[in-house]
Amino acid sequence: MKLSTFRPLVTVTLALALVAGLAAQAPVAPKLEFPAASPTATLKQRVGVTDIEIVYSRPSLKGRVAFGGLEPYGAVWRTGANNATRITFGTEVKVQGSALAAGTYELFSIPGKTDWTVIFQKAGKQWGAYAYKPENDTLRVPTKSVALAAPVETLTIDLNDVRDSSATLNLSWEKTRVPVKIDVDIVAALVPQIEAAMAAPGDKKPHAQAAMFYLDNNLDLKKAAAWMDAAIAAQPDAFYLVFRKGLILEKLGDKAGALAVAKASLAGAEKAPSPLLKEEYVRRNNELIARLK
Repeated sequence: MKLSTFRPLVTVTLALALVAGLAAQAPVAPKLEFPAASPTATLKQRVGVTDIEIVYSRPSLKGRVAFGGLEPYGAVWRTGANNATRITFGTEVKVQGSALAAGTYELFSIPGKTDWTVIFQKAGKQWGAYAYKPENDTLRVPTKSVALAAPVETLTIDLNDVRDSSATLNLSWEKTRVPVKIDVDIVAALVPQIEAAMAAPGDKKPHAQAAMFYLDNNLDLKKAAAWMDAAIAAQPDAFYLVFRKGLILEKLGDKAGALAVAKASLAGAEKAPSPLLKEEYVRRNNELIARLK
């Protein structure tokens, strides 16, 4: 290659490298994130053995009127902002007494001054309620709103009054709370599994847990007593299990047996190395003894 040809090539190459270097050194504009007007929230709650998840966007009042204003009475509402609120049930449930299969649903509602309708549709990808069609409803349930003493600025959906077999879904905004009762059939779900576990071979079985489940749900108390005996046999010094045996005998109507068991548990609790454990079970046994006398 001639020198006259080589020099322009070098010049061009150096110029391109200089431009690339300057571009690499140029400041990059930072990615901006603005606050959402209605930020997204996710709620997860286990009720018994049923997992419930709710994903929704939370609008705020900002000086406005919620129901009868932003959300007109008698009109379908997405029960939130942005995308329609989604709720997932891990097992079949009852909503206000009506059966609803396990699955994910979009949660709509129709506000009223006191009477509300809560709607579950098989989940799609709806933005708002603009494409809502009543023929796609899976379940509609009625409920009545409750007036709140103090206003709620930001829409809040939560699950409260949580028990092994039920909870209350609350929609709260402004001075309105809309309760929806959720029931799960924990007995139907667990009893076959408990019976199978207890009938299976082997020594390691959930005797105490099974006994207390049967006690709490008014099932076969004689089985519960036998299972608690097995739990105590495996842990003879467990005075807290002995106390629970007393609760089972009390419900069976065996006051004399329950009293004897409570006194034995009390004696064990008084020797407990943990002051807090001692205090709790001395108190609980004394309460049981007082009831039985």
